[in-house]
Amino acid sequence: MEDLFTSAVIVGIFWATLRIATPLLLAALGELVCESSGILNLSLEGTMTMGAFAGFYVANETGSILAGLVAAGLGGAFLSLIMALMTVTAKVNQVVAGLALNILGLGLAFFWYRSIYEAEGSIDIPTVETMEAPWEVFPIPWLTILALVMVPVVWVFLYRTKYGLELRSVGHNPEACDMRGVGIISRQYVAVVFGGVMAGLAGSFLSLGSTGLFFPDIISGRGWIALAIVIFGNWRATWVLVGSLLFGFLEATQLALQASDVDLPYQLLLALPFVLTIVALVFNRSRSNVPLSLTIPYHRGER
Repeated sequence: MEDLFTSAVIVGIFWATLRIATPLLLAALGELVCESSGILNLSLEGTMTMGAFAGFYVANETGSILAGLVAAGLGGAFLSLIMALMTVTAKVNQVVAGLALNILGLGLAFFWYRSIYEAEGSIDIPTVETMEAPWEVFPIPWLTILALVMVPVVWVFLYRTKYGLELRSVGHNPEACDMRGVGIISRQYVAVVFGGVMAGLAGSFLSLGSTGLFFPDIISGRGWIALAIVIFGNWRATWVLVGSLLFGFLEATQLALQASDVDLPYQLLLALPFVLTIVALVFNRSRSNVPLSLTIPYHRGER
């Protein structure tokens, strides 16, 4: 147990925390902007999977990580555009639409992967080079830096710009915004697609920045954790960062505990980050800053 407190292990946990938190932070920030417009997107798991596959496929075919990242963002935007069409234009129930798109995203990604790479009799697993850290002293890839930079960017956008304030107003009171001439549909479309781009990049981090592979269940519930982090963060960018780092730290710590042969069932260690996240959500429920029109479709002229 004392091996857990060496300086090397502590530094390792620190860097591991940042890497584990990266896809959660990217997806949660995108979902924060999306929900601020009044649209709940439950398809993060499928969107992240689509981003992971699109990024992996393009990077593998072109040899370019940058091209893979662009493809991942476009893949996430494609799925989220369908979400916007269903919820903003067609006024489909947001929960039903999100769950349906989860299935669509997962199914399409796995179908395309098997069609392209899993030829009959083939045992070769395709891999790509993972993205490198920009500085040797700081062993974190570019997407981690982007995720950290996006925290103040999203905060400034939502609370210090006219467009961001209008977007939040749409999420709270779309009727009043419509009366003042604010474009409800256009703002919700942009917010949903932005959330999809961020989720696609989050998924690509797992295939291009972490494993260099694409495989079934590569997201492993991180889309749902990102949704929980938005709630934990009380729809505030700074607290979304705290929630992402908290989960990343718990996950990194349980990995370190397993490596140090702590005499505890490994199933308990695997469950620890999720259990503590649920506990944090329970204690955070009393100070909700949820957008008042979240999940409620806006019909012009109705009260």
